[in-house]
Amino acid sequence: MREREEMAAAILAAARTQTLKKTVFSRPVSGDILRAAGKLCLVRGKTVLQIETFFSDNKARHENFSVDDAALPLLTEKIGAFAQVDLLTTVGDAEYRVTKRGVLLSGCEKLSRKLSAGDAPALAVNGNNKAKNHILSGSEPFLFLLGVADKEGRVYDKKQAKFRQINRFLEILSDVMPQLPEGDLAVADLCCGKSYLSFAVYHYLTVVQHRRVTMIGVDLKTDVVAYCADAAAKLGFTGLSFTADDVRKVPLPAKIDLVVSLHACDTATDFVLDRALSAAARVILATPCCHHELYHTLSCPALDFIAEHSMLKQKLCDAATDALRLKRLEAAGYNVAAIELIDPEETPKNVLLRAVRREDAGKNAAREEAAAAALRAARAFLLGKET
Repeated sequence: MREREEMAAAILAAARTQTLKKTVFSRPVSGDILRAAGKLCLVRGKTVLQIETFFSDNKARHENFSVDDAALPLLTEKIGAFAQVDLLTTVGDAEYRVTKRGVLLSGCEKLSRKLSAGDAPALAVNGNNKAKNHILSGSEPFLFLLGVADKEGRVYDKKQAKFRQINRFLEILSDVMPQLPEGDLAVADLCCGKSYLSFAVYHYLTVVQHRRVTMIGVDLKTDVVAYCADAAAKLGFTGLSFTADDVRKVPLPAKIDLVVSLHACDTATDFVLDRALSAAARVILATPCCHHELYHTLSCPALDFIAEHSMLKQKLCDAATDALRLKRLEAAGYNVAAIELIDPEETPKNVLLRAVRREDAGKNAAREEAAAAALRAARAFLLGKET
């Protein structure tokens, strides 16, 4: 109980001084709760600690805590529902953790001293009633047809994460629109699945950007493809078609301006990149899903100190796989970047690989060979052999 109170007091102190970045509640005691997260928020002109709790039935609940000592008992009780609480501030972090040996509390005392000094950098606090500047509002007909929102445009609770995900994807697409050619656009969504992204991208390009678009979605599942084709017909999306086929073999237009892919599993992302490169796509936006191949083929004694821990090995292989993919794209003449797609608290599948073909692609031999050499060296290092 004492450790809970100390943690609660540290959270409130960080909230009062506006140094709190966020607090994360994990490892819930109750099976109904998934997790919770707290942030500072302005409500009716007052700064409060707003904690959002996520439940297993896909619902979420917001609670506003005052930042004075009156909230200490309530916040202490809240902490009791979790076996781990992390506090992140502008001057340091603190952790509360329940273990088999008892309760561990770290960072609170040091953090309190820093906050008491009175010179900790404060953060701006935003209101909770400011409208989010989403590209999609929720009222788009395709969102209703795909079961993301109701007829009134209210996004269903269980689809909120998906709604934020596709909005963020469209924001990234909007940033690269100047890199796409003028006139008609040819677009492919490879490993499209249920095609939330296909419909969102087609809507954005045709309705928001007023472009003429020919777009194809490709996936192996015939029932999913039939569903998507039917939805496109109902929406009048005449330029959007779907086909059930292997992305490695499906006939594609000789020219594709934009290739997108959301959560193609494991090496399927590499198949997507293969087809995008063979078509010399101007822009590639791909969000990988799971990463398994390197996990099973990693052979690098220098990294054994990481690889001996399975969780850390998986994180290492995730990052290394995507870095290799970016280096491969760079060697093919693209400017590349890894971008966070969505809050990692919502999904670990939150890295988007962005590649924009350079004007001198295929003509800058020195630059591309340097990237190719770096790719070969990295693969040799990770796999223990020349490739």
